[in-house]
Amino acid sequence: MARSAERLGDPSAEVLQGAAAAFGLLASPMRLHIVWILSQGDCDVTGLAERVGATLPAVSQHLAKLKLAGLVHARREGRRQVYLVDDPDLVTVVRLMVDQLADAPVVSRGARGLGA
Repeated sequence: MARSAERLGDPSAEVLQGAAAAFGLLASPMRLHIVWILSQGDCDVTGLAERVGATLPAVSQHLAKLKLAGLVHARREGRRQVYLVDDPDLVTVVRLMVDQLADAPVVSRGARGLGA
């Protein structure tokens, strides 16, 4: 496996740190749910709060963190802010992980060290 890493070249420390920070933000179930919803289409904070079952201030705080990290973006439509994920790679990663875990039996998730 070391030869494979040599051929492809290891990512820089900065890239690894950025990836770890992004995964850290997505480690919150609510933030992951928000990104999941936004991967399906644009939504305002009220719609997000209804879908995740949280208060507007809580969802707004999570959106602020995701926006600061560049994982979500916002645009103004009249008086409301509409949030979106416009990075197709982020959408792919989130959908892949959620779909894989949703389709896997609970026993195999625990066997892979992902918890029940």
